[in-house]
Amino acid sequence: MSTPVYAEYFADPFVLQVADGSYVAYGTGRPPASGHMVFEALTSTDMTHWESHGSVLPRLGAELGDEYWAPEVVEADGGWWLYYSVGHGIVGHHLRVARADHPLGPFVDQGVNLTPHESFAIDAHPFRDVDGTWYLFFARDVLQHPRPGTHLAVVRLSAMDATAGSPAVVLEPNADWQIYERARAIYNSTFDWHTLEGPAVIHRAGRYWMTYSGGAWTGDGYAISWAVADHPAGPWAHAPQNTAPLLTTDDDGLIGPGHNSLAVTPDGDDVIVFHAWDAHHDARKMHVRRISFEPEEPWVGGPTQGSSIPTHR
Repeated sequence: MSTPVYAEYFADPFVLQVADGSYVAYGTGRPPASGHMVFEALTSTDMTHWESHGSVLPRLGAELGDEYWAPEVVEADGGWWLYYSVGHGIVGHHLRVARADHPLGPFVDQGVNLTPHESFAIDAHPFRDVDGTWYLFFARDVLQHPRPGTHLAVVRLSAMDATAGSPAVVLEPNADWQIYERARAIYNSTFDWHTLEGPAVIHRAGRYWMTYSGGAWTGDGYAISWAVADHPAGPWAHAPQNTAPLLTTDDDGLIGPGHNSLAVTPDGDDVIVFHAWDAHHDARKMHVRRISFEPEEPWVGGPTQGSSIPTHR
């Protein structure tokens, strides 16, 4: 059975390797968010055993929101930059950025709304291209589309706390498995609502690969799929029609796997880090599995912590 690498609630896990070779993980806490600090940080030397160091970002003023989601951290320009969304419950989320002198914080919000023209924006993913250019991938709501809902977009970063130009479309829903809820009442209307979220990008085999989540995070149908491009700004292509998602609820004990990050083990292997529900559907917990990016498609293997679960393609 698939075993989480951290026993406590830890949703939307993002794993970062730091200069000494160790790892820091950041995650979303159990809703509703509580306390004056948010976003728990963990450290590990092997990606299997993790130690908590408490939360790293002071809560902002109540007028900006009460729920904090999906932190991601990068090192640049002599500091550490934490990207996240904040909103009121599930409404009105926008992306913001905070800075620290250490990966364990404390992080100081930079006073910038990075998505002022979006009605709803979550799941910021900063990505540095091979030429040094920074991009910010994220999820945003789009109503005027045959499959309305939460789509994926990208915008270039002119500085770590500033965007340049308008966001571009990255990926739109293309399948029924991405439906969050049929006849969902939202934006003073009713939609068969689709959701793509949690983008993560990596450059492998001469191409850019994106893993993302689709469907309703609350249920067993939540899953992780992929897309590919020859440039971070696209165009991005979905996995071929009828290709099964990379990770789904399965016989290995995974329930609703989703919202992943991509990292490299101490041995140099690529891994996909994601959350899945526990057996009681009470907590989302962090899992780690091997992933490989081949010229035609990625594939995911079993857990890294000594399991005999076979690789599947």
